[in-house]
Amino acid sequence: MESGSATEASPFLSLFAAFSYGIASMAMVFINKAILMQYAHSMTLLTFQQLATALLIHIGRIMGYTKASEVNFTTAKKLLPVSLFYNANVAFALASLKGVNIPMYIALKRLTPLAVLVTGIFYGKAKPSKEVSLSVILTAVGVIIAALGDFSFDIFGYGMALISVFFQTMYLVLVEKSGAEDGLSSVELMFYNALLSLPCLLFLIIATGEFPNSLSLLFGKVNSFAFLLILILSMVMGIVLNFTMFWCTIVNSALTTTIVGVLKGVGSTTLGFIVLGGVKFHALNVTGLVINTAGGVWYSYAKYQEKKNKPRKVISDLEAHRK
Repeated sequence: MESGSATEASPFLSLFAAFSYGIASMAMVFINKAILMQYAHSMTLLTFQQLATALLIHIGRIMGYTKASEVNFTTAKKLLPVSLFYNANVAFALASLKGVNIPMYIALKRLTPLAVLVTGIFYGKAKPSKEVSLSVILTAVGVIIAALGDFSFDIFGYGMALISVFFQTMYLVLVEKSGAEDGLSSVELMFYNALLSLPCLLFLIIATGEFPNSLSLLFGKVNSFAFLLILILSMVMGIVLNFTMFWCTIVNSALTTTIVGVLKGVGSTTLGFIVLGGVKFHALNVTGLVINTAGGVWYSYAKYQEKKNKPRKVISDLEAHRK
């Protein structure tokens, strides 16, 4: 969710916010992958993550630990479409993780800037620079090459990831056009997002047939301490990830959050080859992932140069909220 400009913060605080977001974002991918390897009901998992977020913030407000204001109907109405697209993005991303290995998942999610640029053309936005255009094309070429060498190719997982990219793009475009989140704190944004998502998620887990089987399976698995620990970590890290993402954007800038997301992706891709069962190496797959990562780094550098060459002008970076 977007912050128009960064607030004044000490260098240490700015660095700590960026570092916190990078670590939380990287950890969340592996935690979700680990729990989905044992519990495939991703929609139910997302429902519990959002429920935990809403309850924790509500309890914190009652006890005086947070300064979140009371729910405002007008604000909730403005944020409802944003929340729906956000949760659709996360839901399809979780579904894709069930069949796609972590390096390929990260590569596919890097297609979001390309989708945003294409969408921007239809909305009549200014033509992107040559460097930005070439960098996003490079990420797409990298995905195609990597997919040709993916031993664990899963067409359903790839489809879910691409649909997630679509919803993330729509969410980001809507955020920029609506401006509905202006004036809200990070905690308030998290609370509205979690609260508004619950009715839709509850409807979906019933409509898709996940519930009540997913609930009985969950209760059966919590007898395992290892699974319970991962489940709790998943809920806690869902809150931590959202908070650190908003915090990094507020005390730094949307561009900083984008760059941290790319650097996180480099680390996650590397670790993804060796943890949680690892990934079989193939020359095409590795080459494609290297090209995709290079495109992501180039994109961040190109956006940084654009920002640097336009001093004192507030730029809205749609890609600040990458998963």
